[in-house]
Amino acid sequence: MYDDFRVKDRWTGEDLHCRWTANVVAIATRHADAVDVRFDVNGRSVWIAMPCLAWVEQKQRTGHVITDALAAQAAGHYLKQTVETGYDNGREMYTMTVEEVLSHVDKVLHEAGHTSKLPPLVSADGDAQPQP
Repeated sequence: MYDDFRVKDRWTGEDLHCRWTANVVAIATRHADAVDVRFDVNGRSVWIAMPCLAWVEQKQRTGHVITDALAAQAAGHYLKQTVETGYDNGREMYTMTVEEVLSHVDKVLHEAGHTSKLPPLVSADGDAQPQP
């Protein structure tokens, strides 16, 4: 789905290969109340910052949590949309709002049907990450 995908840059027409590489709790790395999702985009690191409050809102709204795999898929969906609509300007970090996180989570879940149907996250060395 959105952990490893190709998208064409709206302005340059360049084919971009976007591949998930990590979810990092940003409290430890940059003292932010967020989860940073890292993608490799044609060899360049791109980070999608997702506010932790979105996890709280999702749990209150649906009774379900945002898993690591769902966060990666939602961030990838956001990145793909950003590139396709021309909002990608080559920045290293993009920050989602709570509403954007919830909207992209909903879109991914609608497409997948259920979190159990999301593809497993695979690290750069090819090992699948454990699913809760």
